[in-house]
Amino acid sequence: MSSPADLTRDEIIAANLAAVDVHFHNENVESIDKAISVYTDDIVWEVPARGLVLRDVEEVKQEYLKIFSSMNIHKITNLHRFATEEWVFDDSIFEWTITGDGFRNAPFPVGTTVSIRLLHAFKMRDGKICREHGYEIWRDINDRDRVNDDIPADATVEVFH
Repeated sequence: MSSPADLTRDEIIAANLAAVDVHFHNENVESIDKAISVYTDDIVWEVPARGLVLRDVEEVKQEYLKIFSSMNIHKITNLHRFATEEWVFDDSIFEWTITGDGFRNAPFPVGTTVSIRLLHAFKMRDGKICREHGYEIWRDINDRDRVNDDIPADATVEVFH
């Protein structure tokens, strides 16, 4: 097995994108352990808009489980994802109804359907996530003055029923 120092730039970027892909595709109750398996032991998980900073993998897992139990997802639109050797960026729009109190410091009450513009900035180390920053822009789905996004033609949309 080659060490990270032996990898080309393209191989490092591919490994970083693959780790983030594993993380995103397992962000659910059933496979949360797979989602956090791509974290380093010294993970820093930060959501500045809600004042959250966690520094323990188990704490992040428990935060995710609270979040998952408090949302009914309607649609996810993936706008952009790109990477460097040290960072992966993902820009998406999540639409869901808040169904519980699992979103600490959320700006809207339970029952609100929201459109969240969410930029993830993942700092990577040796093919794993060592920092996850979730920059959230919360909007009431019915506020058409604020829910106004430029959706690229190649965006992928996943609708949940």
